[in-house]
Amino acid sequence: MPPYDPSAFPPFAVTVDLVVLTVRRHALCALVVKRGEQPFQGRWALPGGFVRADEDLDGAAARELVEETGLCVHDPGDPGPVPGTGAHLEQLATYGAPDRDPRMRVVSVAHLALAPDLPAPRAGGDANSARWAPVEELLGLEAAGAHEDGQPEALAFDHARILADGVERARSKIEYSSLATAFCPPEFTVGELRRVYEAVWGVALDPRNFHRKVTGTPGFLVPAGGTTTRQGGRPAQLFRAGGATLLNPPMLRPEV
Repeated sequence: MPPYDPSAFPPFAVTVDLVVLTVRRHALCALVVKRGEQPFQGRWALPGGFVRADEDLDGAAARELVEETGLCVHDPGDPGPVPGTGAHLEQLATYGAPDRDPRMRVVSVAHLALAPDLPAPRAGGDANSARWAPVEELLGLEAAGAHEDGQPEALAFDHARILADGVERARSKIEYSSLATAFCPPEFTVGELRRVYEAVWGVALDPRNFHRKVTGTPGFLVPAGGTTTRQGGRPAQLFRAGGATLLNPPMLRPEV
């Protein structure tokens, strides 16, 4: 092996950023934290942090997820997480524009995390505060740009782009996969699942057509053996996510 001089190459850091999505009050929401340090002190940003020397990318993302939300990553090979503590986590994309971070050259490997309705977040690390915010509000700030009248500014760094990419991944993936069930508790009704689709897509769906599609797709849903009245009205049948990972035919997103 020929001599290799690491100093011949410019140094750079690697971070992980998390697009953590959940459905709260029938709206698709993302977790954001207010930065307590420079750069972009006081601005809202996606949670994340630098990758440590002794961890890989997935480990860093899982660690940040626990630190920011208390959620553990759900391993499909396990029997299942403790209800309310598991989340779906997957790599989203890599972002490496030379000027994306004013401190130094930083490459971020973004991850998408999905979980059922979550409680109010707790701030940690260099974050002064944390909150769930509707994604339409956050992306609307980016479209409007920074304000000079005391109104909120767009997300720090390139996080608006990362958030938009994460939202679009979720919106497109629930068309052909069972990913929408990651927003639901372990047992849920068809109506609750429909409201997930409506929140993620931002559209209203016909209840009868939706019920026919999801219950007629082999392996998508399996009866849980009970009913609930938590949504009001007559008792509704409870289901669990089935073993199917791909939907055939897909649940196509309505054109808006």
